Amino acid sequence: MDGLGGALNGRQLRTRAYETMDANGLRRVRLYDARASCLTYLATHGVPDHLLARWAGHTNVKTTKKWYVKPDVADLLPAAGAWGGLVGGV
Repeated sequence: MDGLGGALNGRQLRTRAYETMDANGLRRVRLYDARASCLTYLATHGVPDHLLARWAGHTNVKTTKKWYVKPDVADLLPAAGAWGGLVGGV
């Protein structure tokens, strides 16, 4: 929000975010990437798809899952363990 309580536009939001990152000694990341990281984190920690979509401002869950939820190898390990149990492995 700006000084008068109005919503920030995209440029203003990026400027404020980068100023905050710089002031706190954080590496600058694009807000788009931070958004994807946040949604991936929430998804891998059990937040239901319909809530992820709502959080992202999407009306279609498929959009959120396709473009923003990007699990890495570590996120896939529990699935691999489950598969191992199914086939008589681990």
